[in-house]
Parts: sequence; C-alpha cells; structure tokens
Amino acid sequence: MESRQKKPTTRKWLRNLFIFFTLLIIAVGTYSIVQYNKGLSVAKEGPYKDDGTTFEPFEGPEPQFGEINILLIGSDSRGDDRGNSDTLMIAHYNQNTHDMKIASVMRDTYVDIPDHGKHKINAAFAFGGPELLRKTIKQNFDIDINYYAVIGFDGFPKIVDVLAPHGIEVDIPYEMSYGIGMTLHPGKQVLHGKELLGYVRFRQDRLSDFGRVGRQQEVMSKLKEQAVSIHSLVNLPKMLGIADPYIDTNVETGTLLAIGKGLIAGKSKQMETVRIPIEDSFVNERVDIGAVLSIDIDKNKQALKEFLSSSEELASQ
Repeated sequence: MESRQKKPTTRKWLRNLFIFFTLLIIAVGTYSIVQYNKGLSVAKEGPYKDDGTTFEPFEGPEPQFGEINILLIGSDSRGDDRGNSDTLMIAHYNQNTHDMKIASVMRDTYVDIPDHGKHKINAAFAFGGPELLRKTIKQNFDIDINYYAVIGFDGFPKIVDVLAPHGIEVDIPYEMSYGIGMTLHPGKQVLHGKELLGYVRFRQDRLSDFGRVGRQQEVMSKLKEQAVSIHSLVNLPKMLGIADPYIDTNVETGTLLAIGKGLIAGKSKQMETVRIPIEDSFVNERVDIGAVLSIDIDKNKQALKEFLSSSEELASQ
C-alpha cells in the first residue's frame, strides 16, 4: 500500500521538475533576446550592420582535433574603402585544454601575397579581404586559419565598456597624444573604452610598432581576464548585441558560446602571446613601398607553428 502511494508522488515531483526547467529555459531565452536587443540599441550604427556578406567567401578549413585558429583583423575602414588592416592577430583556442593563445603579426612584415608579389602583410586585407589574408598566412607560414573576425574600431570602446565597466588598469610609460584625439599621461591609471582605444592605437611609440603590438597584447590579456568573470557571463548576450554591427565574422554563435564556456572553465590560465617576427629573425629595410621588416621566413614559420601547436601535436611530430 505504501509503495503505491509513492509512485504518484514521484511522478508529480518529476513533472514539477520538468516544468521548472522548461520555465527556466524560456526565462533565459527571453532574457538573452532582450539583452541582445539592448546591445543592438546601444550600438545603433556600425560599418557591418545589415551588410550581409561584406567580404569575399572565406574558405578556411574545418577545425581539427579541437584546435581553432581565428584571424583577428582590426580595421578602421569606412564604406567601400577597405584599407590596410591596422591590427593583425591569430587567436588560437584549444577546446580540449581551454588554452587561449594570441600571435600578433607585425603589419610591416614583408611577405609574398598570392597574385600580388612582395608586400607588407597588412596590404593583403586591402587587396582581397580576410580570404586573401588567410591564403597569405598559409603560403608563408603554413598555418591553417579556420575563421575570421574583422573588428571595426568604432565598436571597440563600446565593447570594452560592457566587458570591463570599471575600466582596465595600465601603466603608461610616457605621454601619448599624437593621432589619438586625447592626451594620456604617464603612470598607472584606469582607462575606459575610448581611452583604451587610444592606448592600443598610439603609433608614435619610442619602440616603433613593436611597442604598439606589446600594448595590444597586454590589453587583450586583461580583457580575457574580464571575459571569464560572472559579470561578463551575465552580460554576454548584451555584449554580442553591441558587437554585432562592428564585427564581420564567419564564427557561428554556437562556436562562440563554446569558446566562452571553455574560457570560463580554464579561467585560471594565463593567455600566452608571441610576436611575429620573433627576436633576431628580421632586419629593417627600405624598399619601393617604404620601410618593411624583411624576415627569416623559415625561423618565423617554425616559431609560429610551435607556438600554435599543442604539446600532444608536437610529441607526435
């Protein structure tokens, strides 16, 4: 008799549990839509909003063994004037270990661009968008790029202010003002969106473009720390909405969410960085197109491949 009374109680408990999770899913979905739309309303206008396919088809291969390479391109181009890429990075994410790495490629690196001969690598974006950049990296460094993301600088401050509402602390080595529309004074201070954009874009560095690349990697590392916080997890839909008009990418939403989840799982890990060309592998030269970095292609190819490869891959080679 006692066992007969337990069955209806168990069924009722399971039904209530099912209803609870159904309502939770609906609530989360509704919240995500509302927050995403809020993000869009904050962004309002951007260079890639409602553009459809802004660039030529990207033919990167599917990721293998949980290793994802994303080409990150910083651009301040407007309308049909694509211009050279201002910033070029390869973001590597390992889905198995949740490691994130960033390889910065100096924009004056002198390489062979398919069908265009020798040029600075940042010219590949102007000649043929992300797809030609992908081909250029494959031809020179033998690295497969799976996805791309072109980021408009107008959206950078907005994304930073949502991701890091209390700002990012940096140590400014000397006064920065030329070409950034503001004056940043030396010393440790907390910078917000527009100021942080000026910090990473300042070009009159005493270390030339090497200093700028170092600042970009510093900020990327600190933004990654913010990205794995509970605050960022809650605000993820809103951030995606804000970013949407300013980013042209072929990364699917599901992949982005998987990477975000993985970063949170591995949040204690430091983000590794490298700069291409590496030390003692290049010389400064002046050619018909201006000042370039003439590199030892074999040294840099090996360095980049080793940096982006997992320890398991290296052991099997």
